[in-house]
Amino acid sequence: MAPGEALQYEGLVQLLLYFGWKWVGLVTVDDKHGEHFIQTLEPMLSQNKICSEFTERVDRNFHLYEPFDMLERTLSYITLFTEKTANTVIIYGENIVFMWLASTLLVTTMFPVTTSDSSQKLSARKVWITMAQNDFTLHSLQRPLGMQMFHGAISFSISTKQIPGFQQFLRAVTPSGANQDGFIRDVWKQAFVCSIPKSDVPEDEDEDEECTGEERLEDLPATFLETSTLGHSYSIYNAVYAVAQALHVAHTFRTDRNILKDRDQVQSKNLEAWQLHPFLQRMSFNNTAGDEIKLNEDGVLEAGFDIVNLVTFPNNSYITVLVGEMDPKAPAGKTLILNGDRIHWHHEFTQLPPLSLCNEPCPLGSRKNKIEGQKFCCYACAPCPEKMISRQMDMEHCDGCSEDHFPNQAQDECIPKTMNFLSFEEPLGNTLVSLALLFCLVTAFVLAIFIKQRDTPIVKANNRSLTYLLLISLFLCFLCSLLFIGQPNKATCLLRQTAFGIIFSVAVSSVLAKTTTVIVAFLASKPGNVFHKWVGQKLAYAIVWGGSLLQAGICVFWLGSSPPFPNLDTQTLPGEIIVECHEGSATMFYCVLGYLGFLALLSFTVAFLARKLPDSFNEAKFITFSMLVFCSVWLTFVPTYLSTKGKYMVVVEIFSILSSSAGLLGCIFAPKCYIIVIRPECNTREQLIRQRQNSSECQARGGASGVGR
Repeated sequence: MAPGEALQYEGLVQLLLYFGWKWVGLVTVDDKHGEHFIQTLEPMLSQNKICSEFTERVDRNFHLYEPFDMLERTLSYITLFTEKTANTVIIYGENIVFMWLASTLLVTTMFPVTTSDSSQKLSARKVWITMAQNDFTLHSLQRPLGMQMFHGAISFSISTKQIPGFQQFLRAVTPSGANQDGFIRDVWKQAFVCSIPKSDVPEDEDEDEECTGEERLEDLPATFLETSTLGHSYSIYNAVYAVAQALHVAHTFRTDRNILKDRDQVQSKNLEAWQLHPFLQRMSFNNTAGDEIKLNEDGVLEAGFDIVNLVTFPNNSYITVLVGEMDPKAPAGKTLILNGDRIHWHHEFTQLPPLSLCNEPCPLGSRKNKIEGQKFCCYACAPCPEKMISRQMDMEHCDGCSEDHFPNQAQDECIPKTMNFLSFEEPLGNTLVSLALLFCLVTAFVLAIFIKQRDTPIVKANNRSLTYLLLISLFLCFLCSLLFIGQPNKATCLLRQTAFGIIFSVAVSSVLAKTTTVIVAFLASKPGNVFHKWVGQKLAYAIVWGGSLLQAGICVFWLGSSPPFPNLDTQTLPGEIIVECHEGSATMFYCVLGYLGFLALLSFTVAFLARKLPDSFNEAKFITFSMLVFCSVWLTFVPTYLSTKGKYMVVVEIFSILSSSAGLLGCIFAPKCYIIVIRPECNTREQLIRQRQNSSECQARGGASGVGR
C-alpha cells in the first residue's frame, strides 16, 4: 500500500542533483532490506556522479543492547559527527536508525573526552534525508535529547489525509483492559515510564512506578508519539479497506457461482489469502477520508510521495512542512517538484542551501584533476591550459575558443580577437606614411633640380639618363612602401613584394650601371684600350634592362606558380588575428630578396674597386658608401623580419625600404645638390679641366666623372 520503491530512488537522486550534493553518507539497517537499498542506490549515484563517503549499518536489535554495550557501540560511530565531511546523510531502515543516531549524539555529548583529537568539534550539522520507511520518533530513554539534531531534515513521505475519528480514537485509548492487549501495555510503559501490573504478577516485581490510568496519549510530545495521521498509519488504514473491498468482491463472485453449483459444495471451501490477489489488481475505491485509492495490474499503489521538511522548536515539539512532491505521471527525470525556498535548514549552516562536496568546487577557469587513490568525487583543481576556458564550475574538461576569439585573463570567457594589421589611422602608420611622402617630395625636388640644371657640367658629367632613371626609381621605391600600410587585400598582396622587388632592381641596376660606366670611362681614357668601344649609353641601358628583366622574370614566375594572398593568422598572437599577405611561396620571396642582394653586393664591389680613381671620377666613392648603407640595412632586415610577428613584420620591411632608399638618395645626390644649389661657382666646365690642386674641393664635393667630357 505504498508507492513503488523505484519512484523513491529516482526522487532521491533528483533531490541530490537539485541541490548539487555530490558527497553523501548512507545509514541503513543491517538486514536484507538495507543491503538491497545500498545495492540499488549505489549504481544510481555513480551514474549521476555522486559518491558515498561512508556506509553505516545499524543492528536491528540496537535498542535491546545492555547500557554498557550500547555505550561501547555508539562510541565507535563518533566519527560520523567528527571526521566525516559529507553534510548530507541518507537514512534508510525504519525508526531504529533514528534511535541509533540520537543515542550516538547523546553519548558523545555526555562523554566528550572520548574523542581522540581534542581539536575535533562535535557537530550534528547535517542534512538528514529519510526515506518513507522512517518516522520522526524517538525512544523514551532519549528524552534528554529531543529532535533538535534533526532540524531541517528532508523526508520522503507517503501522501496522507486526515482519517475521520482517528484523533477521537487516540484520546479514548486508556490502559484499562491492557491485560488483554500487550501492545497497549508496551506503549504505556515506554511512553509514560510506568508499569501496568498484571493480576498474576506481584507489584513489587515491577521496577517502574505503577501507571495511574490518568495518562493520555495526546499529552505526549510528538517526538515519542505523533498523533496526526502518519504515512504508516494511512497505509495500514488503506490496506484494511483494500482487503475489505477484495473480500467483498470475492464473496460476491462466489455467491454468483452458487447459482450454477451446489450451495453446500461451494460453502465447504474456505477462502485462502492467495485467492484475493486477482481481486486486488486494478482495484479502485474511495476511502472515508475522501481519497481515491488505485492499485495497478501488479497490485501496487498508484501514487507519489510528499517531500516534507522537519522544523523543530526549543520545547522539543516539531512540525513537518510540505515542500514538494514526487509525481509518478511526470516524464522521466522530472518527477521531482520542489520548492526549495520553503525549506528550513539546520541552524549551524552558514551557506544556504548547504553544500555537500568532497572538496570546494573548482572555480571558473579551471578544471577537475583526479586525485589518485580517491573516489572520483574528490579532486584537485587545475587551471585551464593556455588558450582554453571553462565557463562553469566543476568542469571535467576545458573548452577551446573559436578561431576568432581568445580566452580572457580569468580563462572563463571567450572574447573577440582584435584585427592586427598596420593601419593608416594608428600613430605608427601615420608616421611611416609621413616619412614616405616626405622622401617622395625630397626625391621629386632633387629630380626637379637635376632637370632644371640638366645642361650644367655636373649633371652632364653624371650621366643624366641614369640619374633621372635612378631618381624616378627611388621615388617609386618610397611610394611602394605605402602598399604595405592598410588592411591587406588581393590586389595589394599581389603588388607588394613584386613591385618592391622590380623597382628596387631598377634602382640598384641603375647604380651598378653608373659605377660600371665610371670604370669603363676611366679605362677608355687610356690610349689603345679595348674598352673604348663600350663607352656610351648602350652599356648602361643593357645593365639596367638586364638586371631588371631578370628580377621581373622571377616575380612573374612567382605570381604564376604560387602568388601571395590575403590570410588570417589566428594562432600566432594570443588575442589577435593577424591580417597578413601570405607569401604563397617563401622560397620565391627569398629568391627576390636574394637576387636584390646579389645586385647590391655586385654594385658595392664594383664601386669599392673604383673608389680610388682620380678625383675627377670621384662619384664611385659616394656610390660605395651608399651601397654599404644599402647592404647593411638589408642584412639586418632578414633576422629582424623573422623575429617579429604581426604588423611589426610589415613595419620592419617598410623601414628597410625607406632607410635603404633614403641611403641611396642621400649618399649619391646630397653632394651634387650641394654643388648645384650652394656652390654654383663649382658647377662649370672650367672646374672640370682646371688643375687638380686648384679645384680639388669642388671635385671632391661634386663627385664629377669624366663621362661628360
